[in-house]
Amino acid sequence: MTWCRFPVTLLSLWLAGCAVGPDYQAPKPQTPARWNDAGDNEVKSRTSSQAINPRWWTTFQSPQLNSLIERAIAGNLSLQQTVLRIAGAREQINQAGGAFLPAVNGSLKATRQQLGIEGELKSHDVYGQLDNADPAISGALGALTQPVNLYQGSFDAQWELDLWGKVRRQVEAASAQQQQAIEQRNDALVSLEAEVARAWLQLRGAQSIIRTMKTQIDSAEQTFTLTENRQKGGLSPQLDVENARAQIGNLEAQLPQYEAQERQAMNALAVLLGKAPGALDSELQNTQPLPALPDIVPTGIPSTLARRRPDVREAEASLHAATAQIGVSVAQLFPSLSLSGQFGLRNSETNWLTDWSSHFYSVGPQVSIPIFQGGRLVSSVKLARAQQGAAVLNYRQTILSALGDVENALVSYRADQQREAGLDKTLSALQNAFSLANNSYRQGIASFIDVLDAQRQLAQASQQREQARVQSSLDLVALYKALGGGWEPYQNVQLPDYKVFGEAPRG
Repeated sequence: MTWCRFPVTLLSLWLAGCAVGPDYQAPKPQTPARWNDAGDNEVKSRTSSQAINPRWWTTFQSPQLNSLIERAIAGNLSLQQTVLRIAGAREQINQAGGAFLPAVNGSLKATRQQLGIEGELKSHDVYGQLDNADPAISGALGALTQPVNLYQGSFDAQWELDLWGKVRRQVEAASAQQQQAIEQRNDALVSLEAEVARAWLQLRGAQSIIRTMKTQIDSAEQTFTLTENRQKGGLSPQLDVENARAQIGNLEAQLPQYEAQERQAMNALAVLLGKAPGALDSELQNTQPLPALPDIVPTGIPSTLARRRPDVREAEASLHAATAQIGVSVAQLFPSLSLSGQFGLRNSETNWLTDWSSHFYSVGPQVSIPIFQGGRLVSSVKLARAQQGAAVLNYRQTILSALGDVENALVSYRADQQREAGLDKTLSALQNAFSLANNSYRQGIASFIDVLDAQRQLAQASQQREQARVQSSLDLVALYKALGGGWEPYQNVQLPDYKVFGEAPRG
């Protein structure tokens, strides 16, 4: 190849869109064919391989919960931060793409210069040779040796041709990083929806337990009244009365912890919605029952998890960015070709700046060839490849963690439903036992210890059953979060454009 054909070859490669480095190939994760969930015929709520509901919180059939989640999406401060990160990533793409175009700058300057011409003239004995010369010549030389004012206005341009795809790889990496920011927003969105649902279920669960506790307290007070009347009639000792009073005190002592949980849940919901604690009390303090679990919970199949979980999608975007960075580092090993030019006007008199004779210009190509960099460029390539390898492992680990989250959520959901079913049977039996013991005590057949023990066991089982119901509901939320659902309805919806603190109002 001759040197005259070399620029033409470089231009052909550039026009053909040559980009060094590996092209990104989307990974194909290895996932099992189905979830490791054997199921249980003794529980009501079962799982199905159908696609999950992207608005999974609607399965609780609560308009209030639906409204809380929508308001949280609009007002949550942590979610607003992720939206601003997307805006920042978008500007990084614009910055990287700006290298496709020439950089043009303008300048105006005025300087006073001493050019040192007098020393040059003396070093060549010019003054000695002009002793007998025309005085006008000597005067002209004297003027040249004086300091001068120099005025200049110019434009300069610099354009590096993207011969090896360095800029294209930088734009590719920036685009992948923007996708990372989007997936971080999606992950924050899923977490926010789950946190709102958890706080709301904890609120309704605490209210349900409080209602159960008050029912047990009413029952204990009825037993106390019965015992006190029997003591007055000489049918029961004072010991039975004191034991009945102690039972009431024991139940009342447990009530404040659930009332505290109720208040804390309302405060948590207010903060999640971007409001001060207590702002939602008037809306939430009205007691509502804990919602029933759905009959069927669609979980999808494992092979769709990688395309649905935001953290997996973020790990894939990180892998894409790391792959593009290899091309950026490889391109630095090759020569770069730049075109530069400058045009301006320059004179020692301002009224001559508009005269064409004062113009100057320069234009031409520049080739920069990396010859010796102390191994830095090669090390940069090796570093980029190592970072890509780490991104591959991170993607695989994220897939495994996601699968483990779903499987563990299924196990917890199944186990707590079984516990709830067992407690239902226990509660029914203890309710019958308490009724029998209470009737026998009224008839003088059984002792008060039997009544007290049956009542204590019934109260304890009632609390455990309500707690199990709450935990089953929380397990369902954890399952939906592990499945990664909830961001899809907002994929093409522009979330609010949050302003930066201190930003001037827009016209």
